[in-house]
Amino acid sequence: MQRKAYVPGVAALLAALLAGCTSGSGGGDTAEDAKPGDSGTTTAAAQPGRYLTLPEPCGAVGRGTLDSLLPGIRQITDEDQREQAYEGESTLTYNTDRKVGCRWKVESTDATDHLLVDFERVVSYDNSVSDDSQATDLFATKVADADLPEPVASTTATATESASPSATASGSPSASATPTDAASASVSPDADAESAAALQPRLLDGLGDEAFLDDELTSAGSTAQQRTVTVAFRTSNVIVTIDYFEQPTALGTVPDSKEMQDRAQKLASQLAGAFD
Repeated sequence: MQRKAYVPGVAALLAALLAGCTSGSGGGDTAEDAKPGDSGTTTAAAQPGRYLTLPEPCGAVGRGTLDSLLPGIRQITDEDQREQAYEGESTLTYNTDRKVGCRWKVESTDATDHLLVDFERVVSYDNSVSDDSQATDLFATKVADADLPEPVASTTATATESASPSATASGSPSASATPTDAASASVSPDADAESAAALQPRLLDGLGDEAFLDDELTSAGSTAQQRTVTVAFRTSNVIVTIDYFEQPTALGTVPDSKEMQDRAQKLASQLAGAFD
């Protein structure tokens, strides 16, 4: 039987295919796979954030917590209106995968209270920057915008030194000062200073990856005082912000700073725990 002639063109095609397979077996991306600006080299992408979704904001705060933050909600006699107050109102957003929020407003005989809870999921569009790093930078901007004061140092030594003139040269209290008077002179101012320092706007420990609290008292009209307490924290690539506002009904009444801070921090701890 006569053999078929071997076509040189087919041999050349087979040689080209084999050469392509051999050159591709060494690893690395092809020109089509390389991203613009990579110059043909492969760079490991930064890690995505831990969280890919956000909670439903109006369902994130329990009724018991709302009762504490918004005391007037229990004074609403109409059942439908009370239910509507508990439900809250979603804030306007154009991308619920990235940012959601809910607000509540309740008026009572003693005060008007507002609560706003905001969730933001941070996503980096730079392959070299992780979502967590982007969220860290954004949170640092929030801290800077809050313009927190410098921490106040303890005044124990100063208060003790200020009481020394009442002592005699031998170091004993003077006859005109009883032990109770001396204690009052040295302890009470120090306790007041430390109490005030504990309530100032500040960074917070033990809440998410990082957190801060801001407290602002402003005037509305001639004598009305209104206080806004803000607690914000970051956990991985999600930033949570709580704004708690109160304006008393009675003129001249000042909203209690410690009480409002305690309520806002308790809510923040609950929300942070839900993420964990």
